[in-house]
Amino acid sequence: MTITGVNHITLVVADLPRAVGFYTSVLGAEQRTESDRSVYLELGALWLCLEKGTPAPAQDDSHIAFSCSEAAFAELTSRLSEAAPLWKTNTSEGASLYFCDPDGHKLELHVGELPSRLAHYAAHPDKGVRVL
Repeated sequence: MTITGVNHITLVVADLPRAVGFYTSVLGAEQRTESDRSVYLELGALWLCLEKGTPAPAQDDSHIAFSCSEAAFAELTSRLSEAAPLWKTNTSEGASLYFCDPDGHKLELHVGELPSRLAHYAAHPDKGVRVL
């Protein structure tokens, strides 16, 4: 038995139209469904559900990281820097911007893939991460 990937992610939001506006206009999501209680958005291969309720964002570093191309990173970070509060400074391998959505959910925009992260750790044993 093997997990084949992420099926979908659901985030609870206080104001559904506001959240849909953020994810579609700032992040470029495509809205695929709508109801009084939820919407489904498509972000690349990600199926994201926004569900109306009382959000309780993580108080730790738990977050969702979205991938983007290096070419798109500057434009997206420019839009995000104007539209969303930042919550962390990048100290990891690859370009990243750590931001919050309107309900305080912690998100990240990241350029890079697992092989580049593993190569970075293999080349920098001083980071204390052992690549298996």
